[in-house]
Amino acid sequence: MSSEASKVYLPAVRNTRSKLWKTVWKFRLLYLLLIPELIYFIIFKYVPMAGIIVAFKQYNLSLGFFDSPWIGFDNFKNFINGVYFRDILLNTILISLYKLVFGFSAPIVLALMLNEIRMVWFKRTVQTITYLPHFISWIIAYGLMVALFAPGSGLFNALLKQYGFDAIPFLTDPAWARTMIVASDIWKEAGWGAILYLAALVGIDPSLYEASRIDGANRWRQMWHITLPGIRNVIFILLILRMGSILDAGFDQIFIFVNSFNQEKADIIDTWVYRQGIERMQIGLATAVGVFKSVIGTVLVLLSNQLAKRFDGQIW
Repeated sequence: MSSEASKVYLPAVRNTRSKLWKTVWKFRLLYLLLIPELIYFIIFKYVPMAGIIVAFKQYNLSLGFFDSPWIGFDNFKNFINGVYFRDILLNTILISLYKLVFGFSAPIVLALMLNEIRMVWFKRTVQTITYLPHFISWIIAYGLMVALFAPGSGLFNALLKQYGFDAIPFLTDPAWARTMIVASDIWKEAGWGAILYLAALVGIDPSLYEASRIDGANRWRQMWHITLPGIRNVIFILLILRMGSILDAGFDQIFIFVNSFNQEKADIIDTWVYRQGIERMQIGLATAVGVFKSVIGTVLVLLSNQLAKRFDGQIW
């Protein structure tokens, strides 16, 4: 670098650093509040990433983390060439896509419906009822599903029998497995997800609705041209975050729902990894599958982010 260039460059660097430190000092209390969160992510998110090395080893508990023999990409090859790879990958993608299409749109629809309610007490009551299932564990939720849809004693099947219809094995029939998984996920999480959209709806300028009413716009026109564009950024951001976990179909839910009868349609990558990594102690293979999912999730996040930028330049 020439002397003239350094004379221009160095003062600019000093000026940038000075502005940075002034900003940090100005918001020092907020940064202090951020420190515990940073420590949490460093300890529990970034430090464990060193364990990725296990994916390239024939991990042995007796030999330990560093002394286990290297096997390169053999764990990845064994997973991809495995007998169950196609089935569990297809189940994972289909269940994730169903949840993305129906489960992602359900909170938006619910928020729009709640936004149109003018009776405050009724709106708050419905909102409370819809987001309460979020706080129920999947074990309790599955118990409720058994009480409602069990082939022998379920309430719904009891009503079917009373009116002369045959009982439907909702929880054991493979044909109903994905439907029950997606429907129960919507029931449990739609109300909780709607909270974010309701918060975004509050930020829309009320004068826009007043101007549209003067121009003769009805409720549907207002929703299409004002409400939805007003929460578009929130929708895109949540969609990007959702795309990153497209291969996470919900281990805790499906682990409870899957059984020997519906396993062919409900078994996903995470439940397969649990059996291989925990029950059969193939830790290297389980780690390789985790890396496989992370790489695909990262690629999908980047692609969805670029797609969001095409629709709205304000997204990142």
